[in-house]
Amino acid sequence: MAITFIILGSGSSMGVPRADGYYGNCNLKNKKNHRTRCSALIKFNKQNFLIDTSPDLRQQLLKNKIKNIDKVFYTHLHADQTHGINDLRPFFLIKKKQIPIFGDLKTSKYLYSTFKYCFKSSQGYPSTLKINILKNRNLFKHQNKKILIESFPVKHGNIDSLCYLINKKLAYASDISLFYKKDYRRLMKLDFLIIDCLWYKKHSAHFNLSQVLELVNFLKPKKTILTNMHSDLDYDQLKKKLPKNVIPGFDGMSVNLKD
Repeated sequence: MAITFIILGSGSSMGVPRADGYYGNCNLKNKKNHRTRCSALIKFNKQNFLIDTSPDLRQQLLKNKIKNIDKVFYTHLHADQTHGINDLRPFFLIKKKQIPIFGDLKTSKYLYSTFKYCFKSSQGYPSTLKINILKNRNLFKHQNKKILIESFPVKHGNIDSLCYLINKKLAYASDISLFYKKDYRRLMKLDFLIIDCLWYKKHSAHFNLSQVLELVNFLKPKKTILTNMHSDLDYDQLKKKLPKNVIPGFDGMSVNLKD
């Protein structure tokens, strides 16, 4: 059984181009430089598990022809990962069943307080989502198939974000400035490392390119894919600078995990 992982959005917090049209160093003639805010999707045995609800979620789901959402996992509480939450409502209307969401305690509290109408019925509108406890190890079964989604905190500036590890083969850390040393062992020699790479210069809350390459040399994944990229990073120019096993991500990019 193959699990497909789709990068729905590969852009930083304002996307490329920004709402005011600014696109920095990116050549907009290359469609891979058109980047929406970070979200991802795991396709597992006819089920779809969403990671984060980007403000661009509606556009992303339409582009990728996603017809159902079965579960939602959050990395952290920042607006560029959460404020597309209302676009989950159509999937509730299809099944008439609350969609389970998973996040750490701070993110869950933020979502409930900020988007309370999604979780508590009011003014004739039913609640569409249900908060669930996110464990370190989350094993899901569907039609005799299994998927293991592990979560662990990573540093993201002055807060923690979550890294998700899929079947011990693919790690997704879209917002990160540091892996904690205790987690290095589970990150060694992965099939895929999908990692935050904001720009060339240093940033307090994100990895830059030199930090990613240093990490790759240590962890030795088979393939590294960059995401959460700012308008400083033109796809073609960046690709020329990278070793063969490191590539820029782009909206709609997918990889397959095999048993």
